[in-house]
Formats: sequence, structure tokens, C-alpha cells
Amino acid sequence: MTDRSFRSTLTGSFSTPCAKNPTVAMMEAGYAKAGIDARYINCDVKPENLAAAIAGAKAMEWAGFNCSIPHKIAVIDHLDNLAESAKIIGAVNCVQIRDGKLTGNNTDGKGFLASLRKVTEPKGKTIVILGAGGAARAIAVELALAGAARITIANRSPDKAQAIARLLTENSKVEAHAMTWEGEFVVPEGTDVLINATSIGLGDAEAIPAVKISSLGHAAIVADVIPNPPMTKLLREAKAQGCQTLDGLGMLVNQGIIGAELVLGAKLSPDVMEKTLATLFRAQD
Repeated sequence: MTDRSFRSTLTGSFSTPCAKNPTVAMMEAGYAKAGIDARYINCDVKPENLAAAIAGAKAMEWAGFNCSIPHKIAVIDHLDNLAESAKIIGAVNCVQIRDGKLTGNNTDGKGFLASLRKVTEPKGKTIVILGAGGAARAIAVELALAGAARITIANRSPDKAQAIARLLTENSKVEAHAMTWEGEFVVPEGTDVLINATSIGLGDAEAIPAVKISSLGHAAIVADVIPNPPMTKLLREAKAQGCQTLDGLGMLVNQGIIGAELVLGAKLSPDVMEKTLATLFRAQD
């Protein structure tokens, strides 16, 4: 009888909607390249089923899971511990399960920061972030800690934007401001980096945040956290206005690498993950 084990390590993601999230393809390619017998299961979990999904992952002895929209804040109520970055940010996107205990981490901001640093160093920069959800909070905190000079949070609900601005002021030296996003957002002149941290554009190549297109040229760099499609309408319009653009794929790959180290203690190949995504999106074009 063979000594081979037929039990794979289980990891995955809880979000809704989930069908347009390409993380599963990237992660399983990374696992295969590293010789790890693991699976990444992309699960559509409605808010009312989050507790049951987490209990199921724990019962089935998953190694861990990612949380995406809309669970990054709600998941905290179901965890045993929070890593320091997740405590500051107040949102979780990566959960480790060890001996039945769940620990929440946040790799959103670190993943974005690593991607941004390929095109510019955030220190001393003026940054505008669209949205005030879990991704926006994480990105804002990491950019502030990396030495950004000024960060403005624009959001439809001003209280959420103000909460992030207070968080930045209390935990860094950045000049933080909140702005109510009404109608078409006008990008302030002198913006070094404009970041779309909303979910607008996910799975829809023609969806775009309510931004005055002619003002995109006020930003030197326009970044989007959306990985699918990589070249969102916002980025296409920004490129047409002469901006340098940064898509969400780099952030996604970096998140996956950091998450695998946390959950599996494994180092994955960024090259194979990037190539997998590039091949995937070429096939969709």
C-alpha cells in the first residue's frame, strides 16, 4: 500500500460576488510550482452566512482563508486574535487557522505598497484615495507609515472617511484629510497618486467611479485595486490623459505571496503567479 497522502491542505477565499476574482488561478499555480499539495477554493459567501462559512473552514481544518468584499470588517467578530497591523487598520483580509484558533492579518496595504514601489516611492507624496472601506483603510495606513506627506480620503459617507483620517493622524505623522464625495469627484491639482480603492470596475470593463475625466491629468499616477479586468476604464481614461497607471494585478500577486507565508509558511514564485494572470487575461481579450 502506498504511503502517499490523498488529503490536500485547504485554503480559499470568502467574498460576494466572487466569480470574477482570479486569485484561485494565481494561488494554485503558485502552490504547484512550489510543490505544495494545497487547494484554493473560491467561495461565494453572503454576509448572513459568514459565521457558518468560518465555522465550516475551522471544522474542516483549513489552514486559512482570505476575506474580500464585503467581509473584511465583519470577520473580526469571529476571530480569536488580531495581528498588530490588522488592529491598527481595523480590517482583515487574511486569516490563519492554527490549533483551532483564528488570527486575522491584513495584507491589502502591504501588497499595494510593494506594487506602488515598483513605480514610485511614497515618501513625501500627496495621495488621494477613493473609497473608505477595508482596502482603503489598509492602503492609507501603510502609505502613511511609509512616509506619505498628505493623504486625502474621499467617500460618499463622510463619517467613514473621517474615521480613516483620524486613524492616520493617531498612528503616523501624515497630514490626513477627509472629503465628501459628491457628484463627479474632481482630482485636486498636485496629486502625486490617485487610488481607486472602491469595488467599482470589478468584472465590468465599462464601469468607472464618478470622477471628472478631465481632472485625471492632475494626478501623476493613477492606481486601481481592481485586478479583473486589469486595465479598468478608470486606468484607460487616465492613460489617455497622460497619467502613469498602475493596475491591481501587482497588488494581488504581492498579497498572495504574503498570505502564503502567513498561512502555509511557504514562499511562492511571483513569476509564475504573474505569468498565470497574464495568460488568463490574454485569453479573455
